Amino acid sequence: MKNQSLNFHIDSLDKKILSILTKDARTPFVEVARACGVSGAAIHQRVQQMISGSVIKGSQFNLSPRAMGYNTCAFIGIQLHLITRKSHIEAYNKIMKVPEIVECHHVSGKHSLLIKIYTKSNEQLKDIIIEKIQSIPEVISTETFISLQEGFERQVAIE
Repeated sequence: MKNQSLNFHIDSLDKKILSILTKDARTPFVEVARACGVSGAAIHQRVQQMISGSVIKGSQFNLSPRAMGYNTCAFIGIQLHLITRKSHIEAYNKIMKVPEIVECHHVSGKHSLLIKIYTKSNEQLKDIIIEKIQSIPEVISTETFISLQEGFERQVAIE
């Protein structure tokens, strides 16, 4: 599927809308319209166009992992032994089934995948690494980086 966002032109009104909604996605369109000096219908139409153009991926409530009992955050580089594209896909599909893994990136360098994982404890992290990740036949090695504290998290810049 072609990335539609490459063909979508973001103008100054779109940037203003995105600036408001990325701070609080629950801001009513009427308030966004008031801040932008346009009608609520115009805001609704612009947001729908940005959704259709894949500029906006959706809206969601973001849970606090720590408040949910997930006290360990780690990043794991996974090196895969890849004989075929099919073996890469099979390994990726197995990784995707581990519910504690919240992000997975295909990366360059010595690792094939870089994942972000939240667990309730270091012991649970160790168990998942050994039982669910290193047990995948295509996995050659893993390298784990435990996050001591999240410095910040943010959206991409709206320029």
